[in-house]
Amino acid sequence: MKGNTGRRRTTLLVALALIAGLGATVPAQADDPAYPFRDPNLPVNQRVDDLLSRLTLDEKISLLHQYEPAIPRLGIQSFRTGTEALHGVAWLGKATVFPQAIGLASTWDPALIRQVGSAVGDEARGFQQQRPAGWGLNLWAPVANLLRDPRWGRNEEGYSEDPYLTGSISTAYGKGLTGGDPDHLKTAPTIKHFLANNNEYHRDTTSSELRPRVLKEYDEQAFKPAIEADAATGVMSSYNLVNGRPNTVNPAMDDTVRTWTSQDLLNVTDAAAPGNLVGSQKYYGTQTEADAAALKAGIDSFTENDANSGPTTTAIKSALSTGLLKESDVDEAARHVLSIRVRLGEFDPGGGKYGSIDASVIDSPAHRKLAREAATEAAVLLKNDGGALPLKKSGSAAVVGPLADTLYTDWYSGTLPYAVTPKDGIAAKLGTAVASSEGVDRIALKNTATGKYVTAGTGDSGAALKETADTGTASQFDAFDWGSGIVTLRSAANGKYVGYNWSNFVNNQTQPNGWFVQQQFKLERQDDGSYLLRYAGYETGESWWSNPVYLGPTGDDGTLGLVGKDKAAHYTKDVVRDGAAEAVAAVKGKDTAVVVIGSMPAINGREAHDRTDMGLAPSQEALVKAVRAANPKTVVIVENSYPTTLGALQKEVPALLWTTHAGQETGNALADVLYGDANPAGRLTQTWYRSESDLPSILDYDIIKSDRTYQYFKGQALYPFGYGLSYTSFRYGELKRTDGGYEVAVTNTGRLAGDEVVQLYTHQRVSRDKQPLKQLKAFARVSLKPGETKTVRLKVRPSDLAHWDVTHSKWVVETGTYDVMVGASSADIRARAAWQVKGETIPSRDLSKVTRAENFDDYSGIELVDESKVSGTAVAASADGAWLKFADTRLGSGASSLTARLAGASGTVEVRLGSPTGTLVGTAHFDGTSSPYTYETVTAPLTAAAKGHRDVYLVLSGGVRLSTFSLG
Repeated sequence: MKGNTGRRRTTLLVALALIAGLGATVPAQADDPAYPFRDPNLPVNQRVDDLLSRLTLDEKISLLHQYEPAIPRLGIQSFRTGTEALHGVAWLGKATVFPQAIGLASTWDPALIRQVGSAVGDEARGFQQQRPAGWGLNLWAPVANLLRDPRWGRNEEGYSEDPYLTGSISTAYGKGLTGGDPDHLKTAPTIKHFLANNNEYHRDTTSSELRPRVLKEYDEQAFKPAIEADAATGVMSSYNLVNGRPNTVNPAMDDTVRTWTSQDLLNVTDAAAPGNLVGSQKYYGTQTEADAAALKAGIDSFTENDANSGPTTTAIKSALSTGLLKESDVDEAARHVLSIRVRLGEFDPGGGKYGSIDASVIDSPAHRKLAREAATEAAVLLKNDGGALPLKKSGSAAVVGPLADTLYTDWYSGTLPYAVTPKDGIAAKLGTAVASSEGVDRIALKNTATGKYVTAGTGDSGAALKETADTGTASQFDAFDWGSGIVTLRSAANGKYVGYNWSNFVNNQTQPNGWFVQQQFKLERQDDGSYLLRYAGYETGESWWSNPVYLGPTGDDGTLGLVGKDKAAHYTKDVVRDGAAEAVAAVKGKDTAVVVIGSMPAINGREAHDRTDMGLAPSQEALVKAVRAANPKTVVIVENSYPTTLGALQKEVPALLWTTHAGQETGNALADVLYGDANPAGRLTQTWYRSESDLPSILDYDIIKSDRTYQYFKGQALYPFGYGLSYTSFRYGELKRTDGGYEVAVTNTGRLAGDEVVQLYTHQRVSRDKQPLKQLKAFARVSLKPGETKTVRLKVRPSDLAHWDVTHSKWVVETGTYDVMVGASSADIRARAAWQVKGETIPSRDLSKVTRAENFDDYSGIELVDESKVSGTAVAASADGAWLKFADTRLGSGASSLTARLAGASGTVEVRLGSPTGTLVGTAHFDGTSSPYTYETVTAPLTAAAKGHRDVYLVLSGGVRLSTFSLG
């Protein structure tokens, strides 16, 4: 009846409009207030219910793909999930580019980050009038994956190795994106990538093994704050598996994530991930099964097959017809989608609260100012011996290095509206031109057999490389060293980089870029002193790449193509211009030499490619040494996206400043810091290790057992978590307990105004379980004038001290003494207090009750695996002798039997006391099952020795899977 009334009302409105001469300006039904879903005065749920009731089953199914089609009969426009907005709106054209996410977090300034998020949300809205291809108001940001391993290729996208800091920054950014009102969304941010996604190596087939404590205390805690604060409107499932189950079908998206908020969430898959369930992961036999499982696990929108929704909707319909799904499953997912669309104001008059925002906000003066402020606050002063910084504006300077006069963008960057390079910023600060050099060798490659040179095109669009007799600039290339033997070749003839175009090598690229970064080469020195030119584009590492990778003439005209090593051309590498010598000449006699080194974001680790080398490129280290020898007043800026080992430079140069790739205002921000118009207060959000040897395998996710991150790392860091210097000094007073936490007086004891980042850590002295050495619980960035004192209040409650108790699968605060430490970094503690907390005591284990095997206290030789394809985690023995420890077990007067649920290969489960080789009190024999998901119950008697208060060990033979057990 409501529909008929609505149609009659719309007909009347159209007729009246025609009489008034307005005609087609009133679209039929598009703004009809008779439809409750268009009434902004009604509650969101009521509007969603109304709209859902008007949709056909096919229309509801159409909402479950990334590209949701228009529904003209209801005046509903198309909708798309997935506009990238990691540090600015990306892929839609010019927009404000803020520092990379790791840089935003390095500010330790949630208030500033909320402003940045608000600006990005405004700019996403700014495109809404034109709706360019790829635009939408469901933004894929922020990234909350923890940076537990600095080798992760996507380190630039995350915030910190610490869940509390990550949660604080992601919540601030998300609040800015949403506008702060969950019922009236500026944009709808999707937090990614859920869960435990911190390696790119085989990222779709590797399993991140998370024991319950790591899952609950670490990985989930990075995602929970933003969802809990309604600063994110859903999660994106990641490509990897967790405990053997692909995250695309991780039931935690429903069972856990949705419990963190009362708001509807829109959960999406990562791009092409549904297809992986059938493809690389081989988890399901058909796409119908896979998509049905994903929907039931908590996915609402499938990102698959680009704009072609056909395969997804076909699979969903098939699942309905075969009983794998019910229409109520579709309704539930569609409801989540529509809730977001209603809250975005799509069905409100004029587009709702934010419907009037237009393109004038994009790269506005206010946003340019904010970008400069964010880039300034993000910089971290690593070293400043003898007051080398700040510099005097009256002095002369030279700015050298491969990043001195360029800005690089990353895969998820927007298009720079303008670029202030370090050289530009320093020149503007000094009001005069500055000497500069990239410090890069210019080379020519001559074929030793023919005497001809590799020659590039001279026009702006370049040309295919060929061998000619030309000895001019067309045969010269600037060779940029990015480490691990990788170089890029920029043509001296037109300033463009050489790249492979699947046929030839052409000098036509402004900078290395693309999904397959095809501008990478290696110059391989041979025994005779000649070089082979190897093509090293990212795609050559793919399993499907079978072509040769060396360059040589392939045509009569000398055009270069790919050939086998036996046919590769041998070249002499003639240095036309010595880059280091040119840089040395530039810095001689100058009051300061500023060397800007670092990474190229498309090359030194990025999505799909982890870093294999944590050091600087060798030629960059050599450049710094040469400049330092020529000018002792050398300042080094390291511009990259991750911790770097830095080699000997950390000792050799007087001043080191780190910044991420910080966007359009990089140069101005660096100049502000270098010359003292801003006092650096950025702090590191990760541990900077001295060597790769400090780290276990990148696939080892158990930070507790492997002593990862500042929480557990016992070694000597190059720079600790939370570290950063200032041009001024700060004194801390006594740490005092307050009703809501602790307070400390902080005084600026220096001559310059500055910010201090006051950090509060806790440590539990005695516990049943292994505890972090330190754990961040609160922080505050405070501004102080010279001589000024402020009382900094830091909130921390007893409940914040809880850890996950595996004996009862719950959070627990243990009674005991907790150290409270406040300071300038995790390693620079200035004030301490002891906090006596009354909580509870974890009792001894009672293994007479059914115990999940995953709730062990220690282990060796085991894997965490999927108990079933739907839910649950089991333990699998990787080899004979694998063991699980269940500490502090109360066996009483005696346990008489072992009962265990087993699957997989045939084998045994031994019960031992005291150690994996201790007293054997029973052995269960298992014949095996045909499926790893088919469990059988086995029992075995225990000897009379199974009594008392003991550590119990279960020793498994290889291939056995154990889900639960009890000692009865």
